[in-house]
Amino acid sequence: MQGTSKYHQSNEQLLRENEIIEAAKKNPQRFEPIYKKYHEQIFRYVYQRMDDKEQAFDVTSQVFLKAITKLHKYEFKGVPFSSWLYRVAMSEVYQFLKDNSANRTINVDTSGLSEMIEEMDDNDRDEEKQMLIKVIGELPEEELQIIEMRYFEKRSYREIGEILGIAENNAKVKTFRIVGKLKKSFQQM
Repeated sequence: MQGTSKYHQSNEQLLRENEIIEAAKKNPQRFEPIYKKYHEQIFRYVYQRMDDKEQAFDVTSQVFLKAITKLHKYEFKGVPFSSWLYRVAMSEVYQFLKDNSANRTINVDTSGLSEMIEEMDDNDRDEEKQMLIKVIGELPEEELQIIEMRYFEKRSYREIGEILGIAENNAKVKTFRIVGKLKKSFQQM
């Protein structure tokens, strides 16, 4: 999947961002540009999974509190800092949902669904989209997150791997297996 999205950065941008992070490790007040850059993205990620704005604000605050207190553990790996933040956010959302027995929400945008249906060699019809939404909703949390990151957030396999703490190739293999699983479920409907 080629193309640029708001999630991708050039090597130069990554290096500049890493300089800011290294400065923030020495002085937490230098974290503000990172906070401003990623707060909205992280909030949307959290909110799409909770569907309660106040709780999403609380969890987002926890994400950034944890990020600034654990920043010394961050290591630059050639991917955007957001990958690390998303891993923190994923953990915080999971913990919140577990602690509060809350239901997850699925982020679905129709262009991502169309792309999935295309990959599954089916026609792009509204009825099929609704069936696919139902099948996606039945996925386990990790599989759902992989599908959301790849098809709805347009993240690269490398970024997905970094967020999930797995190898890039493993992210690709998991994605193809999940799409295969969806295709099989979709065809059985």
